[in-house]
Amino acid sequence: MKRTGSITDEPKALPAALNKLSRICRCPAPALLLGLFVLSAYAQQSDKKAFNFRGKVEQVNTATKQLTVHSEPIEGWMGEMTMGFAVDNDAVFNRVKVGDQITAKVYDGDFTLHDVQVVPAGNAGAAPGATTQGGLRLEDLEQMALASNPTVAQVQANMRVAAGLARQAGLYPNPTVGYYGDEIRGGFSRGGKQGGFISQTIVTGGKLRAARRVAELQANEVETSGQVQRQRILNNVRVSFYQVLGAQRLVEVRQNLAKLAADATQTSRQLGNVGQSDRPDILQAEVEQQQTNVSLRVAQQNLQASWRMLAAVAGKPALPLARLEGDLEAIPELSYEEWIATTLRESPEVKLAQQAIDRGEALLTQARKAVIPDLQVTGILVNDFTPLMETNPSRATGVMGGAQIGVQLPIFNRNQGNIAAAKGEVESAKQELERVKLQLQRDLASMFRDYDAARVTVQQYKTEMLPRAEEAYRLYQTNYQKMAAAYPQVLISQRTLFQLEADYIQALENAWENSLLIRGFGLMDGLSQPASPSMTGGTGSSVPRATAVQ
Repeated sequence: MKRTGSITDEPKALPAALNKLSRICRCPAPALLLGLFVLSAYAQQSDKKAFNFRGKVEQVNTATKQLTVHSEPIEGWMGEMTMGFAVDNDAVFNRVKVGDQITAKVYDGDFTLHDVQVVPAGNAGAAPGATTQGGLRLEDLEQMALASNPTVAQVQANMRVAAGLARQAGLYPNPTVGYYGDEIRGGFSRGGKQGGFISQTIVTGGKLRAARRVAELQANEVETSGQVQRQRILNNVRVSFYQVLGAQRLVEVRQNLAKLAADATQTSRQLGNVGQSDRPDILQAEVEQQQTNVSLRVAQQNLQASWRMLAAVAGKPALPLARLEGDLEAIPELSYEEWIATTLRESPEVKLAQQAIDRGEALLTQARKAVIPDLQVTGILVNDFTPLMETNPSRATGVMGGAQIGVQLPIFNRNQGNIAAAKGEVESAKQELERVKLQLQRDLASMFRDYDAARVTVQQYKTEMLPRAEEAYRLYQTNYQKMAAAYPQVLISQRTLFQLEADYIQALENAWENSLLIRGFGLMDGLSQPASPSMTGGTGSSVPRATAVQ
């Protein structure tokens, strides 16, 4: 029943209006029923608790007759929230604009703003968590996450670690210098030899080059792991963004449904007062109102939880709840054949598995080169104090030099164990590549199954079910206005419409989530620890992924 200004603003006219309705309608029951609905519009707020409302206007929608307001906490009713509200007077839309701080009065269970007043600019405090017109975009949150998520800094640190290890692996061994003494003041002549030596290991067989190659390939793996981590962060932010977007829209639907249930309860009580409604009808209406209020609270809590998860992935856990700007219905069209080829060609997991094979082969080469013996070269320079007994006993022998060159013979240890281990690692890495490809195909099939099902559901709701529900609601409403249908039928059809809208939102959210996972190669969890150089030594893949539903 539409609430007209004359009835709301002039309560004294209600008895006259009821008398007039009784004269128009020959049957007293319809006249009384219609009169009670008019009376309900005036008296509905009389038995509800009133609250003072304050918030900042974020969107003015004259088409739907709603104000989107970021409200301050209302003690005893609801917490800080951004949502759409109806208003009691359409003239409000002519004087309220985005950014205005407003005050109003609201009633328990009713999401209509009464007596809306604009707070002068000098007295308006900033609403907590208020955003600029239009709200946050997906691009804003992506940039925020890439700048603030701690795993991004971890990846950069890991890359510096890998680069340092690669540099260290190619350095030549240092020489050894020391003191040399022999027969020091020994014997009857009290002579002896004293001096120094220098020793150097000459690395042969390209072992340093092989070690440097292994370290460089390990650094490449860390870099690819960084790309994996970046994709995980972006996927997590995107999925969370559309979850919050769907939660926002669901809260609005639940608000309208709660208002509808409150109207039905009030009407049932009024009918009960005049004997036109039984006690079970009133109880049923009250139960339904309580259910819708619980559903609204759950939807609000789900919105808060979804926002907190999004803020955590973005690296800003204290980010206040704000309205998001996005098109929930613009679901991308994806082809399985196209994306299976793209995934196998461009997935960073495939690239990581291939790099593990390259590193395994480099390790095998290094193991084979390790058996080649290095040269151990030592030079000695001493001063021999032994006297020249035969030619000049009073004179010492003097400065003398010596050299040693040796190699380690690979007789017992030919590094055969490490060579066998390296061969096994190469084979394991090759099988890991095949496993990753099969896992990607399995997960992609599962994601496309859910994506296709969600798109079919969305299309069915959008083109068939919602239009029919809207038409049924309009027909019941028209028939009721012509006294050809009962008011409960209008309420039932309207409630059905709202429930379909809630299911439609859920289907949109499912379609977006699966499409984003498909385009993001199934990588998820932007807060998982990125791979470090110490974690890339094996062939197993530990990249967090979206779990495939069997």
